[in-house]
Amino acid sequence: MPDSFDAFARAQAARLHRAAWLLCGERTQAEDLVQETLAKVYVRMHRRLGPRLENPAAYAQTVLTRTYISGRRRRSSTEVPYADLPGLDAEGSADHAETTDLRLALTEALAGLAPVDRAVVVLRHLEDLSVEEVAGALGLTPGAVRNRSMRALARMRKEVLR
Repeated sequence: MPDSFDAFARAQAARLHRAAWLLCGERTQAEDLVQETLAKVYVRMHRRLGPRLENPAAYAQTVLTRTYISGRRRRSSTEVPYADLPGLDAEGSADHAETTDLRLALTEALAGLAPVDRAVVVLRHLEDLSVEEVAGALGLTPGAVRNRSMRALARMRKEVLR
């Protein structure tokens, strides 16, 4: 079983990190979120009692988004560092040539959304999940996912077009 988890973690790490970065907007927080997610998936995959995981990738995506949302509810999630490190962009890389105005505007617009709305936008439009898959992952109804998506995208458009 450890070999199967190692293979799973290697196969899913990049996809989970991409989703985590889009949710968090910061590289180190995304790495922490992926680590916490993989730890929870490991525990679940090695549980002897209870049903086996039918789709570990979907379970990992659900754990990732729920962990992000519950983490944002903590009081400590509002802590902000005093200053950014000089010479680094939002991803922590020193190469500013690839940072475009559109990427910065999108990152800012995502940061302005509530955690659940941000999760809906990331899962629905950037991870390309169906409404039903997003609803299942977040514990919402499909109608709530469509409604949150529509309103979040409208807020993002307003923010980007300013």
